[in-house]
This record gives sequence, structure tokens and C-alpha cells, in this order.
Amino acid sequence: MHTSIRSTFKRRFFAGLIISIPAIVTLIVISWFFKLVDGLLEPFYYNLLGYHVRGLGFISAIVIIFIIGIISTNVIGQRIIGYAEKIMLRIPVFKGIYTAVKQLVDAFSPESKEVSFKKFVLVEYPRPGVFSFGFLTKGSVIKKDRDGNESKLNAVYIPTNNLYLGEIVLFKEENMFYTDIPIDEGIKVILSGGIATPSKLIEAKE
Repeated sequence: MHTSIRSTFKRRFFAGLIISIPAIVTLIVISWFFKLVDGLLEPFYYNLLGYHVRGLGFISAIVIIFIIGIISTNVIGQRIIGYAEKIMLRIPVFKGIYTAVKQLVDAFSPESKEVSFKKFVLVEYPRPGVFSFGFLTKGSVIKKDRDGNESKLNAVYIPTNNLYLGEIVLFKEENMFYTDIPIDEGIKVILSGGIATPSKLIEAKE
């Protein structure tokens, strides 16, 4: 009797724990982000008003980002932002960090047509018989021999540490499997550690 009650309690407890962990982690991340953003502008409002108003910095940050979004979506605003970027990119240290971060963000942006990921693919890597998910970035053509014969190789970004760290590997066209999984769903597959992988992978057109 006691064994049955104990096993029932364990099952129910772990079931509740599994359901609660994602919600708890989400709340912790949101709380951390709120405090981080709110803390950036809070000193400014404290000096201006003379007292703390919790959340005012966070709301201001949202408004500022929204205004930047409005500016960046019109022709004049794009020119202003482009001019500001040119000035900032002249700063040596800032240029290296800003360029790397911008390219990484653009890669995951569906609105970016030039540098965003093209396809979510399956490749045989890092050794024969072992397969990895990756993001097709772009195709390149290299010379194969001195006679001028060329072979097309595709650059694939393979995450090795969650999502933002990985390796760039070149594959021949015949060694790649194009899945029907959209880029945003592919990102979920990587972030979930493979849990969100569909039960069946369907080959898609290039």
C-alpha cells in the first residue's frame, strides 16, 4: 500500500515538475531581461525625477525600440541609420564587434534576403554514418583542377553549442538533404536539443 502511494506521488510530482520547469525558466528569463533593460535607463529617470519608478526604464526602452523600428522602415530613416553606421564602423574595436553581431542577427532574420539562412538541411557530419542538422548559408563555386573544371560547394552552418556557436562546413550538393522544415522551426529543433524534431523528414525542393 505504502509502495503504491509512494510511486503514485513520484509520478505526479515529476509530471508536475516537467510541466513547471519551462514556465519557471521562462519567468526567470523574462524577469532577468526586465531588470536588465529597466536598470539601463533607471539612473536617468532617477536624476530627472529624484525618485525611482520601477518599470519606467523598461517601458521607455520598448518605446525607443519601436520608434527605431518605425524610422528604419522608411527611406529617410534608412539613410540616417546607414550614415550613422558608417560613422560608427570607423571605430576599430566597435567595428569588429558590431559587424559580427549584426551578421549573426541578420542570419536569423527572415526579412534579410542576402545573409539570412536559406534552408534547414541534414548533412553527414562529423564522420560517415553520423548526421547533423545545419543551416544552408550560401553556395560557392571553387576550381577543382588546373583545367578549369569547377565544383559547387555549399556552405552550411552547423551549431555545436546551442545555436550561436558552430562551425562552417562545405558540402557537395549530392551530400546534402534538403528538409521541408522552415528556418524558424529548424531553430526550435536546435534549441530543444532535438526534441522538436518531426517524426518524419520530408525532402524538399532546393
